[in-house]
Amino acid sequence: MSSPEGFAAVFYSEPSVLGFLANVISALLVCLQNFFWAHTSIRPQGIENILAGVHLILIGGFSQLLAGFLSFRKYDHLGGTAFLAFAGLWSSYGATRIISGAYSPQTNLNVSDAALHRSMSTAIPTIREGTLPGMVAYIFISFILAFCSATVNYVMPFIFGAITLTLVFETVGLFGVWALVVSGVLELVIVVCGLYGAIALLFKGITQRFVLPGFGNPLFNILLLGSANRTSSKNIGEEKKKNTKYAEPMALSNLCDTVSPFVFAFFCFGYSDTFYLGAVWITINSFGQLLSSYYGYLRDDAYYTTKFGVHSLYWLVQSWEQFTLTVFIRSQDVQGSREGMFGDWFFLIVACILSVASFNKDVLEVIQNGLFVLLTISTLHQIPIKGGYVFFGVACCLFLATSLYATFARLINSIGEKALVPVGPQLVSTVTLEKFLGFLKSRLTGAQEFSDTTSCQVSEALFYVCNGLAALSAIQGSLNDPIRHHLGIPAVLIPGAIMQLYVARIQVQKGRRFGAVLPFCYAAIWATWTWLRFAGHLLNISPKSDGGFTAGAVAFLVVNVFLILLASQSNLVLLFLTLNMEILIVCFLLFTLERLPLPLEIVMLALFCAICVYGTLASLVNCAFDRDLLLMGPSLFLGEKQKEETRLSPPCLCPLSHRTSSLRIIAKLLDDGGVCGVPTDTVYALAASCKHSEAIEKIYKIKDRPQDKPICIFISNLDQLRAANPPFTPLLWDFMARVYPGSIGCIVKKGEWVKKLGVGAGFDRVGTKDSIMIRVPDQTVMVHLVEMTGPLAITSANPSGESDSTHHEMVISRLGHKLEGVLCDGESDEVLASTVVNCLRIEEGTITILREGCVSAAKEPQMMPTPGRRSARPQ
Repeated sequence: MSSPEGFAAVFYSEPSVLGFLANVISALLVCLQNFFWAHTSIRPQGIENILAGVHLILIGGFSQLLAGFLSFRKYDHLGGTAFLAFAGLWSSYGATRIISGAYSPQTNLNVSDAALHRSMSTAIPTIREGTLPGMVAYIFISFILAFCSATVNYVMPFIFGAITLTLVFETVGLFGVWALVVSGVLELVIVVCGLYGAIALLFKGITQRFVLPGFGNPLFNILLLGSANRTSSKNIGEEKKKNTKYAEPMALSNLCDTVSPFVFAFFCFGYSDTFYLGAVWITINSFGQLLSSYYGYLRDDAYYTTKFGVHSLYWLVQSWEQFTLTVFIRSQDVQGSREGMFGDWFFLIVACILSVASFNKDVLEVIQNGLFVLLTISTLHQIPIKGGYVFFGVACCLFLATSLYATFARLINSIGEKALVPVGPQLVSTVTLEKFLGFLKSRLTGAQEFSDTTSCQVSEALFYVCNGLAALSAIQGSLNDPIRHHLGIPAVLIPGAIMQLYVARIQVQKGRRFGAVLPFCYAAIWATWTWLRFAGHLLNISPKSDGGFTAGAVAFLVVNVFLILLASQSNLVLLFLTLNMEILIVCFLLFTLERLPLPLEIVMLALFCAICVYGTLASLVNCAFDRDLLLMGPSLFLGEKQKEETRLSPPCLCPLSHRTSSLRIIAKLLDDGGVCGVPTDTVYALAASCKHSEAIEKIYKIKDRPQDKPICIFISNLDQLRAANPPFTPLLWDFMARVYPGSIGCIVKKGEWVKKLGVGAGFDRVGTKDSIMIRVPDQTVMVHLVEMTGPLAITSANPSGESDSTHHEMVISRLGHKLEGVLCDGESDEVLASTVVNCLRIEEGTITILREGCVSAAKEPQMMPTPGRRSARPQ
C-alpha cells in the first residue's frame, strides 16, 4: 500500500533505537577506559584521549543528534529533548578528551606560531577544571529526564537514571580513582538496559506492536503530579493542545539555559582561571538551543523562534569574548578598552522586548525573561571586571535555578498535555494586550480597523537582532586599540555572519520573501567587515596593501542597490535598513582608502542599530498576534489604499460558513468539478467531489502532491456507510462506532461497495488499488456540506511539505489563486491533522497508528474494541 501523506510514524519507525544504541556504545567505551585506568592507575593521554573523544562525538553526539531530529518529527517530547541533550553531553565530553589529549606533554604538534602555542598551552585548564561545571549541570538535567521518563515507560528511567549516577561518579572520579570503578559498573547498567530498550523498540517498529514488555505502561501515572486548572486555562485561552507535527522545543531550550550559566558561574566564582574548555562546552550547548529556535520556527512560533535564537546568540558571544579575554589578552589595561564596547546594550534592549512580548504568557515565562534582563545587565562592558564577575555569577545562579524548574515543568506539561506542574497564570490576557496595542496604533494612524493578517515573517525579528547587534558591536571609538580588535571579532562575527547564515537557512525553509538573499548578503558584509576591521591588525593586513577589499566594497555597493529595490516592495523599515547599509558600505570603502571620517561611521552604525531595535519589536509583535499592530510602513510601490483593495478582493469566492447560502455556493462549486478550501474538525482541507476525477487530479497539482500519496474520503455518518453494505467484520464496525464521528481516519479494504457510497468517476483516484481511508468529521458545517454533495475527496490545505493551515486566511493567501472557493470558518478547532489508523488487520487484534494527530497514540488501548464483542450492524 502506498503511504498516505504524513505517515511519519511508519516512515521514521522508532528513532529511540538509534538513541539507545548511541548511549550504549558511548557508555561501553568510557567503561572500558575507566576499568583500565582504575587497574593500572595510568590516565589515558595523548592519542588515546583524542581517539576516545572522536568516538564519543561521532557515536554519542552525531548519532543521538539524528535520533533527536527524528523524535521531534514524531512529536516525541521526551525522546527529542533527551537525545539532543545527551548528544550535547557526549559531544562536549568528547571535545574535552580531544583537547586534553592534544595538549598533553606526549603529543607533538606542529604549530606555526610558537609564541601563540606556548600562550595557549599554558592557558589550557586541567581536565578537572574544564569538565566539572558541565558534568554537574548534566547531573541535574539527566535526573530530570529520568524522572520525566518514568511517566512514559519503565525502561528509559533505568537508562537515564544510570546515566545520572554515572555522571555523579565520573565527577567524583576527577578527584579519586576509586569512583571510576563504580562509574564503570553503572555504565554496564546503561549498556544492558539500553540494549534491551533498543531490541524492544526494534521489534515494535518491525511488528507495529509491543512484543517485549517495558514500553506499554509507565512506572507511575503522570496525572499523579497534579491536575490542570481547566477553568483558568480556558479563561486565558491557553488550554493545552498540540501545535504542529513537531514536538515542543521549550524544554530543550530551558535545558540549554541551565548548562551555559552553570559553566559561567563556576568561572565567575574563580574555580578556573581560563575559559578555554568552557567556551567549547557552551558552543556545543548553544547549538542545541539553536535547534530549539529552529523547531519553534517549524511550528510557526515567532516568539520562541526569536527567544531561543537570542539566548543561543547571547551565550555564544559571551563565551567567546571571555575566551578571547582570558587566553589571548594579557594586558592589564583591559577595562579601558571594554568601556568602549556597546554590543551588550543591544542584548539588554532585546531582553526587554522579549519581556514585554511575554506578558501574555504564564508567570514562569515572565520571571525567566526578567532574569535574562538581569543577566544582560550583569555583562555590560562598562561594569568593572572585578565586581562584574561576581554580579554575573550571581545572575547566572538565579537564571539557572529558574531554567531547571522550567525544564521540568515544560517537559512534564508537554508529555501530559496538561498544566500538571504549576507555571502560573497568564499575566495579561492576549485579548487585552492586543486591544492595547491596537489602541496605540489607532491613536497614531487614526485607523480603527486592522487587517487580520500580517506580512511579517516568523524569522524576521531574528534577522533584525543579528544585524543590530553586529552594528552596535562594530562601533569603535579608536582605530588603534588592539584589545578592542581582539574582543570585537566574536562580538561582530558571531551575530553578523554566523547566526545570520542560520537566518538565511530558515528563510529558505518555507519559501519566504527574498529567500536567503538579504540575510546571506549581509552575512557576507559583516564577515568581510570583521576580517579587515578587527582581524586585519592581527593578521598584518593593511587596507591599501591589497586592492581586493576596495573592489569588494564596490561590489557590495552594487549588490545592496538591488537589495534596496527589493526592500522597497516590502515596507519602510526594511527600506531604511538597506539604505543605511549602503552608507555603511561607503564607510567601509573609505576605510579601505584610508579616508574614513570615524564620527560618520559611528553615527550611521548607531542609526542602523536603532532601526533594528524597532524592526525587532514590530516584527515580533506583529507575528505573535498575526496582525499589523505596530507600524512597519507601506510598500513604496503599493500604497495603503491599493493594499486594502487587494485585501478586500480575495482571489476566489470566500463565503462565511455560518450561512446556509454559503454552503450552497461551495456545494455548487464542488458539484461543477471545482476544488475548494473547507474547514474540518481538525485543520483546513482541500475538497473535491468524488464524482469528478479531474477535480481530484487538480488537487495534486494545486498542492504539488506526489502522485503515490493517496487521498481519503469524507462521509457524513456511519448510516451512509452501512447503506453501502461493505464486507466489514463486527470488530471493525464496533471500532468505527467508537471513533466516529471524530478526528480519526480508518484505512479499510477497498471494493465495489465504495461506488455505492456515491463515489463515481473518482473511484480510481481515491485511496489505493486495495485500500481507502474513510473519515466521518465531527463538525456540523462539514457534515452538512457532505450531505449536500455526497462523499468528498479530502486532503490538508497546504502546499506539500509545509505546515497545516489553521485559519481560512492561510488557505486564501497560500492557495486561494488556485481554488474556486474557500469556506471561511475562522480559526480551526485544532492545529494538527487527523490521526490515521490502519484497520486492515483488526481481526488479529491489531490497529496501527500510521500518523499521530489530534488523537494521541496513548489512547490506542482505549480505542481498540474487545475481540469477540459484536457491534450493532444492520442485516
